Amino acid sequence: METVGAVWDFLQNQVLGMQWLNALIGKGVAGVGLTGTVGGMVQFFLYDTVKIFILLSVLIFGISYIQSYFPPERTRKLLGGVHGLRANTAAALLGTVTPFCSCSSIPIFMGFTSAGLPIGVTFSFLISSPMVDLGSLVLLMSIFGARVAILYVLLGLLVAVIGGTVLEKLGMERYVEDFIRNAPHLDLPQQSLTRRDRVNYAAEQLKSTVKKVAPYIFVGVGIGAVIHNVIPQSWVETVLGQNNPFAVVLATLVGVPMYADIFGTIPVAESLLYKGAGLGTVLSFMMAVTTLSLPSLVMLKKAVKPRLLGAFVGICIVGILLAGCCFNLIAPWLS
Repeated sequence: METVGAVWDFLQNQVLGMQWLNALIGKGVAGVGLTGTVGGMVQFFLYDTVKIFILLSVLIFGISYIQSYFPPERTRKLLGGVHGLRANTAAALLGTVTPFCSCSSIPIFMGFTSAGLPIGVTFSFLISSPMVDLGSLVLLMSIFGARVAILYVLLGLLVAVIGGTVLEKLGMERYVEDFIRNAPHLDLPQQSLTRRDRVNYAAEQLKSTVKKVAPYIFVGVGIGAVIHNVIPQSWVETVLGQNNPFAVVLATLVGVPMYADIFGTIPVAESLLYKGAGLGTVLSFMMAVTTLSLPSLVMLKKAVKPRLLGAFVGICIVGILLAGCCFNLIAPWLS
């Protein structure tokens, strides 16, 4: 058991956490004469940026290669072959292997809806895709540890499955815009791909995704560096600490109007947690930012009517609040 523990600690700290990289960058920053607050900010920014891009590149390439076996038509047929809770669960799990932000998930949601998939299934996908994915699981493990990362993904999937199921039970199909429901759908044969085609596809997806999320990573890491090295810990503890019963609500409501990819949100959450914010508070903030951004809601409004949009937002907020409170309650057992 000691050997297993040592191997796991090595994977957690040196492979995923890349503490060797942090030490290397720290020596470099000190070597050029940067110390104190400025040195700390520079070290945090360089370390988190390089680490995130390394992990992100490996993950996106691997996930995209796997995705090449599941083109949209094949995915639609797979989801169309199951019903009820199993269909919602399958759609939520599908969202975990799609490294999309909330805005880029919406066109896929529209395609699934126009193809005749039940509204609950499509919304389970729409909730889970930006909130939880394999990339975020690995990045969360590198910062918060395996227990927190796995529980975050499980609770995110639970919110997606329950949210989609509730929307379907409420009979919300009639609140989808007519042009989406009546859109023609072509059942086109899928071209077989060679291994080189799949590698090229994965490389293109990697290039496109990194280009898309890079600005949010830079901004998120920059904000994290400021919080980590400038903002007094007492401020964060007072507003977002465990002693504030409204911390989860505040973090969720603040996160809703923001827009960022989960890869750019994680550094902010890391810094807030380091400064004394509650675990559930920072994770509910992450869920809100990635799932309910204003740009994505504006896009979604073009596809669904106000009543369905309001139900979607309300269900997501309630689910995120409950997930955040759950994290805060069990946080002592996760350390």
